[in-house]
Amino acid sequence: MAAKKGKILIVDDNAGIRQALKILLPMYFEEVEAIPSPAGLVTSLERFRPDVVLLDMNFHTDINTGNEGLYWAGETKKMMPEVEVVLFTAYADIQLAVEGMKRGAFDFIVKPWDNEKLAATLTAARDKARRAMGRDSLAKDLIMTGDGSGMPGDSCMYWGSSQAMALIRKTVGKIAPTDATVLITGENGTGKDVLAREIHSLSLRSEKPMVAVDAGAITETLFESELFGHVKGAFTDAHADHVGKFEQADGGTLFLDEIGNIPLHLQAKLLRVLQNRSIVRVGGTQAVPVNIRLICATNMDLEQLVRDGKFREDLYYRINTVHIALPPLRERREDIVPLAERFITQYAEKYHRSVTGLDDSAAEALASHRWSGNIRELQNCIEKAVILSEGRMLGTNDIQMEQARAGIPPTVPLKALGDAEEERMVREAVMRCNGNISAAAKALGISRPTLYAKMKKYGL
Repeated sequence: MAAKKGKILIVDDNAGIRQALKILLPMYFEEVEAIPSPAGLVTSLERFRPDVVLLDMNFHTDINTGNEGLYWAGETKKMMPEVEVVLFTAYADIQLAVEGMKRGAFDFIVKPWDNEKLAATLTAARDKARRAMGRDSLAKDLIMTGDGSGMPGDSCMYWGSSQAMALIRKTVGKIAPTDATVLITGENGTGKDVLAREIHSLSLRSEKPMVAVDAGAITETLFESELFGHVKGAFTDAHADHVGKFEQADGGTLFLDEIGNIPLHLQAKLLRVLQNRSIVRVGGTQAVPVNIRLICATNMDLEQLVRDGKFREDLYYRINTVHIALPPLRERREDIVPLAERFITQYAEKYHRSVTGLDDSAAEALASHRWSGNIRELQNCIEKAVILSEGRMLGTNDIQMEQARAGIPPTVPLKALGDAEEERMVREAVMRCNGNISAAAKALGISRPTLYAKMKKYGL
């Protein structure tokens, strides 16, 4: 199967065809949208920005040319030359489809279609479009994690259909091509890091790396060294020069997650670098210019921290040029089941399971659950269900929502448990949070130092 990436827009007035393609094409594309009429094509192109348009050639009304497909194929290529158009045609209209290819269409598909041929044609069109747009360049796909390791892959942002997310998507479309500093807020598990990657991928810096730093996980003694770097001999263990995160992100994007956890006295040093746009490595004397786009994220109320004297007001305004507040999953319930289905596809492929979807009872249970851990909790829930399921459809018996939570305190405090149970919970929390100590500590309802002590106790 072709790799899942890219976006496709379907334009067809047949509801049955649209529904069939919305079931088939998510196997090959990250995002699939369908509209019934070319009347909404221009708006959809501007908003959705697809890689491929699958365009029916005949609709209910007539254009002067006698064929709407040719007309709208031309309009699409005029508006977005990099987008590939594949024409959807009946057998009798093949000659018109060939004419469409002469006018710039990538190919045509004859109805009724063969699934494998359709998928091959559309993914080939997608790959050509993405090469033209530069979306598949290695440099662009290099997202740097906090430890400096590369993680190739497309953004996996799922916008859904809620009004709140539609407004955020519109804002992102406006600010992504700029260098505006962005502050992303929201509860744990709402996808702040994913949104940051989406902004970077749509920016003019997308061919440079995005360097992500969990500010809450850096110890105070290493804060300056990690962010600004150090020179050889700056301190006891400084055996060589070290390039900090700011320099690593030069030309690209620096993502500071959990920025609300930075101690007050270190905030002043961060502010100075943001104002001067240069760093001085620990132990060094030379100012090194840095050209970065800054994106920050937190689950804290920074305005309240400013009022409490725990966060610098000048730093708050420096990082808050554009503020995006991600809604919790319980406020976008229409997106819960589609998100779950995406996770089912993802984990069925990863774990080689035959699960294909949810039965009605499971879908209803998911949609009515509170999801205090938001998307992360839903993802963990579905991953576990897919691993344990023995059928093709997940039912309510497969989904253990309460046990799947991450990012929220357990119902039983650790101190009330025996060593064996405590060790199990600590191990599970660290694994669920992918080794993020700050997130695991929050999930367990304990401090980071306490978690470190317990990890040492159990040899983790």
